[in-house]
Amino acid sequence: MMASLKRFLPQSLFGRALVILIAPIILLQIVVTGLFIQRHYAGVTEQMAGAVARELNYAAETVDAAPDIDTAQGLLTELARPLGLSLSLLPDETLSFKARLQFYDVSGEALATTLRNYVSRPMGLDLVSSDRVAVADIQTEKGVLRAVIPRKRTIASNPHLLLVWMAVTALALMLVAILFLRNQVRPIKVLAAAAEAFGKGRVAPFRPSGAEEVRRAGAAFLEMRRRIERQIDQRTRMLSAVSHDLRTPLTRMKLSLAMAEPGPEIDQLSHDVAQMDRMLTEFLDFSRGEGTEPAILVDAAALLTGAVEDARRAGHAVTLTLPATLEGAAPLMVSLRADAVTRALTNLLDNAARHGTHAAASLRANRHAVEFVIEDDGPGIPAEAREAAFRPFTRLDEARNQDKGGSVGLGLSIALDVARVHGGTVLLDRSEGMGGLKAVVRLPR
Repeated sequence: MMASLKRFLPQSLFGRALVILIAPIILLQIVVTGLFIQRHYAGVTEQMAGAVARELNYAAETVDAAPDIDTAQGLLTELARPLGLSLSLLPDETLSFKARLQFYDVSGEALATTLRNYVSRPMGLDLVSSDRVAVADIQTEKGVLRAVIPRKRTIASNPHLLLVWMAVTALALMLVAILFLRNQVRPIKVLAAAAEAFGKGRVAPFRPSGAEEVRRAGAAFLEMRRRIERQIDQRTRMLSAVSHDLRTPLTRMKLSLAMAEPGPEIDQLSHDVAQMDRMLTEFLDFSRGEGTEPAILVDAAALLTGAVEDARRAGHAVTLTLPATLEGAAPLMVSLRADAVTRALTNLLDNAARHGTHAAASLRANRHAVEFVIEDDGPGIPAEAREAAFRPFTRLDEARNQDKGGSVGLGLSIALDVARVHGGTVLLDRSEGMGGLKAVVRLPR
């Protein structure tokens, strides 16, 4: 029951807070209105109607005590003015109705009940013909006594004003509460937006505000963001120095090999040095991270096309497929770090070319995300090993032939790291069209 009820509740903090605030006020209004109608409104009507009923009893007794009809008519005329009623006698008639009233007429129901309780004679009551008066017919010995009773004598004067004032006051209080609540929720929304932007690689301006707890959460977020940025900067500086220190002796080795006499051993050593260079480049790409590159609006189709062309120039057989909706239409602009995403796509294309004979690249997009799809016709990766494939330096020798090229098992790790920096992810599956591995880089728009 609670699960089905949650589907109808607001999902946002502002909406749920409004429900918590407004629901008790509305419930209180309903309870107070019901008690007012039952205890006060109907009670006052019963008291006033009781007084009218006693006057009607007196008039009926006067008619019965009169010696003839004419005398009774005269007595009724004399009673009408002091009683404030319109009294008449209908000789030789009987009651034609018992009670006529609308189902929603609460005061009329109280009036009818009170008159029936106080008047012991057969009586009919008409509350439908007019909303200003009530017509009561009472059976007497000389005919029907008809009394036209002003409704204001039987109900409280302007009882709805109390309900109106209650409703207006409650509405005004709710409007004020909504304005204050919106001001309290706004800093939380700003904090969430800043955190979401930072998760996608953007640094949005943010200043803590709002209640004390919200300001403390905002200050903790800013401190966390500064620590992460400082860590990224320190890592980048350190790896830049490491890159320089490692590549200097590697360059000397390349130069020495180039000047050496050709031979099988020299060729093998040159192959090992080239493999070391590729491994070092892959390691630095993974370790450097992408925290210092700003996110900009980039045409996703053009980005994928550039990565595919680079792979083709490297000698890889890659097929490119773009959505038909993009042909002749406006570019598919996405805010991302172009170099980082290009590096991730390049690694995936290199992996696809290394483990298969042919690769395919395609692009998919919807309102919420853009997806870069890389497929190959290689052996693929079993479903139970796909999670381990994202771990750095993991070599799935049984699933993928790692002897082709100088990979150290960082291609998927780099792609996943880049996707997570953008607030996205990388999904692995079996390619239905090519039979190998399908890697989907999903980035939010």
